Amino acid sequence: MGTFNVSLKTLTDRVSMEVVYTPKELDQICVEIAEVNRPGLFLAGYYDYFDKLRLQIMGLAEMNFLSGLSPEKRYEALDQLFRQQPPAVIVCRSEELTPFPEMQELAQKHGVALLRSNETTCTLMGSLISVLNLELAPRITRHGVLVEVYGEGILILGDSGIGKSELAIELVKRGHRLVADDAVELRKVSNRQIMGTAPENIRHFIELRGIGIINVARVYGVGAVKLSESLDLVVQLEAWDPTKNYQRTGLENEYYDILGVSIPSTSIPVSPGRNLAVVLETAAINNRQKKMGYNAARELLIRLGLDDKMD
Repeated sequence: MGTFNVSLKTLTDRVSMEVVYTPKELDQICVEIAEVNRPGLFLAGYYDYFDKLRLQIMGLAEMNFLSGLSPEKRYEALDQLFRQQPPAVIVCRSEELTPFPEMQELAQKHGVALLRSNETTCTLMGSLISVLNLELAPRITRHGVLVEVYGEGILILGDSGIGKSELAIELVKRGHRLVADDAVELRKVSNRQIMGTAPENIRHFIELRGIGIINVARVYGVGAVKLSESLDLVVQLEAWDPTKNYQRTGLENEYYDILGVSIPSTSIPVSPGRNLAVVLETAAINNRQKKMGYNAARELLIRLGLDDKMD
């Protein structure tokens, strides 16, 4: 893992913003942290703490405050802000709030990008944080397959040749969706959520031994693929081992650690004649039921009067 950044070009492509002034091409200006800032206190003269690496969002409160200042005081306050050289200063509500002339002058003076957006401050900040969290998230790549089954994101792991891709194709034929095959990029977007996607250059492609490479979106339609999915369950395929005790009741919870996030996990033995697509569909539904507070194994033990054996 390393540090990541996202360009202003990516942000303007995905969030409703337009350029007022930029000192260089937007793809050459990068943001390195996911937090954004409203510089109200800084404009009012509180300079003890200011993170200049954050995008600076100017909303109704900041613009009204500046409107109430004399031209000299407003210039001084804005000069202090642009002097910090943040990645960009963004003015919200552009239909009713027009950037002050001093803003463009100071943006040019200090080499800071000046943008504007029609969105309200809260809406714009939410959109920016969502994109920044995803693009700047810590990430790793795992060899496996990521599919969406009944709304559950399932990462299928296992040794090479065990049948992960073939299982994914069978699931696609049954109406589920492929997210990634072979290389799955996993991003920690929060302390409790992992998002999975495919590297762009191999997205929607899958390898089937004996056939070769196929484009799932072309063969089965765009409804058979998905760009990204939140990870809910890890399924590890392994060759059937008659000496191993596999999960029989479902009372014991197993977890798989990804970037410090514990994801529910289960091992599924592979043997001739097992319909793994049906097994995986059942695992997806069962995992969703557990998240909703229902555990079939616990209910069975209660019915049998063995609930004291559950813990």
